Order: sequence, then structure tokens, then C-alpha cells
Amino acid sequence: MKRAKFLQAGVAIIGAAWLSRHLPWRSEVMAAANNEFEIQKTEAEWRKILTPEQFNVLRQHGTERAGTSPLDKQYAKGTFVCAGCDLPLFSSETKYNSGTGWPSFYAPIEGAIGTSVDRSFFMTRIEVHCSRCGGHLGHVFNDGPAPTGQRFCMNGVALKFIAAE
Repeated sequence: MKRAKFLQAGVAIIGAAWLSRHLPWRSEVMAAANNEFEIQKTEAEWRKILTPEQFNVLRQHGTERAGTSPLDKQYAKGTFVCAGCDLPLFSSETKYNSGTGWPSFYAPIEGAIGTSVDRSFFMTRIEVHCSRCGGHLGHVFNDGPAPTGQRFCMNGVALKFIAAE
């Protein structure tokens, strides 16, 4: 009997988490701004140029599993750009090892990102998106290093690394 109750509770939690990602108040600013980005594409056009993993993160606000991105350990000099539109987002000079399993930065390139309120999973976070195509990149938290005190925790699949020459 205890096992059945445990399974029911697990299904209820997973269902609630899934539902919270699809409720209309999930991302207030993004809903208003969806038609205000320089790059506009249909879902089919995005699916043609993105891998399924990139589409899930950039266009459906998914999250890659921690520790799966090779960009988490990328410390060469260069620039991290949006995987959807190639906009430069972060300099390697602002990258650091946050220990979270996702590429982390303490500051973006000026004007490269936008933010919105994300209320999925019954919590409030600040979502980070590409200012040119609106692609979901990750979240920003106030537990980063100096000089900003911010941690831009990005999905590696939403980024591409361009090495400096």
C-alpha cells in the first residue's frame, strides 16, 4: 500500500511540474515580447536549423541535464554565441566554474540578453533569453562572483563557442 501512495505522489509531482511549464503566467515578459525580436521564424523553420535538443531548450524553454555540455569545461579564449542566431552573448573572460554543471558567466556582453520572469515549477526565477531571436538560454541568480555578484547559468546546448584567433 505504501508503494502505491508513493507512486501516486510521484506522478502528481511530475504532473504539477509539467503543468506549471504550460500555464499562461509562466513567463510574463516573454509572452508580451515574443513578436518583438529581430529574428522571427516559424516553428518549422526553427526545427530545420536546430537539433532536437537545441529546439527543446531555445524554443520550448527546456533545460539540459547538468554536466552534459562540453561547454561547461570550455575555458579557451573566445566568445559564446547564441546557437539559434549566432549573436555574441558572453566573453570567455567572464566565464567561471560555478560547480553547477552548466556553463556559468558573471556578465553578458552588453545588449546581448534580455530577461523575463519565469514562474515555472512553482518558483520565481529570472529567465535569460537572446535579445535578437528570443531563444531561452537559462537563468540568472544573485549568487555569483565579483564584480557583479550574478551567476548567468546557461544551457550549453543553447550556445556555440567561437575560439579567438
